[in-house]
Amino acid sequence: MSEPVARLAADETAPLAGNALALPRSVAGLDAVQRAHLAAHALAEAAPTLSARSVTTRGQRVALGAVAVALVVALVAAPQQALTVAVGMLSAVYLAALIYRGLLFYQGIRGGQVIRVSDEQARSLHVDDLPVYTVLIPVLHEPLMSVLVANLKRLEYPADRLDIRLLVEADDTITRAALEGLELDAYFTVVDIPPSQPRTKPKACNFGLGEARGGLVTIYDAEDRPEPLQLRRAAYALGHLGPEVACIQAQLAFYNSRQNLLTRWFALDYGAWFHYLLPGLEALRAPIPLGGTSNHFRAEVLYGIGGWDPWNVTEDADLGLRLHRLGYQVEVLESVTWEEANSDGINWIRQRSRWYKGYLQTLLVHLRAGGPVPTRGGFASWAGLLLFVGGTPLLAALNGFQWGLTIAWALTRSEVIAGWFPPTVYYVAMISAVLGNGLVIYFNVLTARAMGRPDLMWAALLSPGYWFLMWLAALKAFVQLILKPSYWEKTAHGLDEGDHAD
Repeated sequence: MSEPVARLAADETAPLAGNALALPRSVAGLDAVQRAHLAAHALAEAAPTLSARSVTTRGQRVALGAVAVALVVALVAAPQQALTVAVGMLSAVYLAALIYRGLLFYQGIRGGQVIRVSDEQARSLHVDDLPVYTVLIPVLHEPLMSVLVANLKRLEYPADRLDIRLLVEADDTITRAALEGLELDAYFTVVDIPPSQPRTKPKACNFGLGEARGGLVTIYDAEDRPEPLQLRRAAYALGHLGPEVACIQAQLAFYNSRQNLLTRWFALDYGAWFHYLLPGLEALRAPIPLGGTSNHFRAEVLYGIGGWDPWNVTEDADLGLRLHRLGYQVEVLESVTWEEANSDGINWIRQRSRWYKGYLQTLLVHLRAGGPVPTRGGFASWAGLLLFVGGTPLLAALNGFQWGLTIAWALTRSEVIAGWFPPTVYYVAMISAVLGNGLVIYFNVLTARAMGRPDLMWAALLSPGYWFLMWLAALKAFVQLILKPSYWEKTAHGLDEGDHAD
């Protein structure tokens, strides 16, 4: 048992006390149905405080209900004053989240730490010194399996050290038809997952871990094109970093970013994330919400913390916060995995609303009494959780709120709306709207420059259009959090128009 997990197990106040190893290393003797149950429920049964299987705890429901009642009473008793206070509080939260994001950019611009492994270093490891590497590929309704397999075969890693596991739902006829006739090398294993709820990517990954052979584990999505040396770079880095580094996150970029305006916005989004925000979080030693692919883990740590939460639709972000809570570190690796950027607006909103919903799930999980932040969190944990994880969907939702009030006042010059903005609230809101949004556009311009992509400059200047899509996705996320919290909306792949490799 690793030292951080051992410390946690000895802590009677911690959610995992007495059951630190929530996900067993071996599933020998279990049939597929039992393994599926374990994959779906092991974390929730061992540490319910850490799982999103229950969206809220009783205490959280009581607290949220009390806030709702207080708001209704205030609106009835003194509507103008209540709305003024509400607008002021929302404006303050918005400004705080913007300031925190600006701090992250500042830290990133200063040169946040990124792990660099040269080609020579990566190839210097003798085959006998390379660990078995498990690569988990959760797939659902994927017709382009031949492309995926071809991309994986480009990985420069010894065949006898590879354990690539294609995780396929047993009733997924589309993926199975695409697999027929493909010549799979011996290191490929097709893993059949019995249909059961929740039908999510993290549950499939937990199931795939059951018979995994690797000392290191990573995940790729079906459309991913990892650079061939990525596994060797990760193995070298984790072999030379201390045991406190449990995971290294490779960088993500898009091969079709020039397809249309939406893919250019998406490329700027990811560029800011990996050039500035992640290095900024790392510099502040704040929790890092992992991306959904190209995370490279030490296997013993992954088992020791219970694997992924199958009920959280951004299981990667949740896992990053859980690692932070247990005292582990996440580093960023200079190695690129190329993905397909969403080029269709409806498909993009489906994907982004799932991400926002998962961030809200993660916020609720990590704010619970006895949960990660209340139990052990310092300032970095609180700021990262509230202002970044929670602030990301909240900023997107509040943008529409601010625009709506601004447009309504400009059209009507309403004294009622003006009354909600006494001088203090007005200046906070004005700074947020003008300076804050202006800085975000400026950060996007910086990102385009850092990426060496002058063609993205005009997309950066048109960023408010992207924010409108974010607002729609945030509204959908809040609704789905209530109605369908663990529903996983599938992102369609193969929408790129040919090869737009950057």
